[in-house]
Amino acid sequence: MATLLQFQFQFQFHSICENSLRKLKRKPQFRRSANHGLFRVSAGESGIQKTTEALVVSRSPGVLDHVFLNLFRNKMVQEVGWDSEKAGYDGLIDVANRLMLARTNSQTQEAAVRILRSLFPPLLLKLYKILIAPLAQGKVAAVMVARVTAVSCEWLMGSCRVNTVDLGDGSSLPSGVFVERCKYLEESKCVGICLNTCKLPTQAFFMDHMGVPLVMEPNFDDYSCQFKFGVSPPEEDSSLKEPCLEVCPNAIRRRTTTTLENKCPKA
Repeated sequence: MATLLQFQFQFQFHSICENSLRKLKRKPQFRRSANHGLFRVSAGESGIQKTTEALVVSRSPGVLDHVFLNLFRNKMVQEVGWDSEKAGYDGLIDVANRLMLARTNSQTQEAAVRILRSLFPPLLLKLYKILIAPLAQGKVAAVMVARVTAVSCEWLMGSCRVNTVDLGDGSSLPSGVFVERCKYLEESKCVGICLNTCKLPTQAFFMDHMGVPLVMEPNFDDYSCQFKFGVSPPEEDSSLKEPCLEVCPNAIRRRTTTTLENKCPKA
């Protein structure tokens, strides 16, 4: 069963990558998005030009969403060696909490990268990094992974949309993904889980294994998050200095006990 789920996930990833690359090679055109706005992708001398409006991804959970959730949770369980009795997303958050127990932050991040790598065929990652990442100074790869992320990760993050971000060279590119209210952060209510099992390992995974720079900018006030593919993380990341959330369940439990299970994931 796990093999079948992984095949379905990999097949959709292949399909989205192929379709995105094919569309990027077409002449400039307009297409109506799900909210009837206009979305344009142009291919010029630099490879990619600015979009007029964002591509909005918003849909009801379907069969593939449950497939992705179960696949991702199974990979986490294999890494942790423990599973929660809770079903669905609540159980996923429990496993994410356990992922950090008895581990340092760096060990947690390394484990999360291993989980992400296990979701893809090794050859696919190598070929993407060698063949796709160098195209148009990395712009083609950045646009492609942004579209794939918006389409395939809504089950984890919630409603999101592709948007335009500014690159380090002064140009702009439709390689951003804006998550309106991250479900993973909202359900965990934990800065440590966000940073150590999501933000930092995801940035490292895309850079090291797909050749695509990425910076993620979570907003711990409204739970939104901005992905910027094609942009490298700053030397000083302000999100790493964020204090624990008042509603963090780990912080609340630490007020009465200091057992290992209730240690701060940021410590």
